Amino acid sequence: MVEGAKSEQTENLGSHGGRASSWLAVTVMLIGTIVGGVGLTMASWTLIWVGVGVFVVGGILALVFDIFSDVVIDAPRVGMSVEDHR
Repeated sequence: MVEGAKSEQTENLGSHGGRASSWLAVTVMLIGTIVGGVGLTMASWTLIWVGVGVFVVGGILALVFDIFSDVVIDAPRVGMSVEDHR
């Protein structure tokens, strides 16, 4: 591949930001983690299990939305080689 040229896969996908549905699933899991963490510091088993439940719902959303399909594999980056460090 010629330096500076974009691969066909990268041109079709646009950015690495991910879809809004993927971010929704991640946000739901993050909220579940925060709720569970607050429940843990307050020693509230009810709040811990609510956080676990919210996290599981986020995980199910992640599976349904297929968030791993948002991953874009870039071409190898051209960096400094060992010879450049001498």
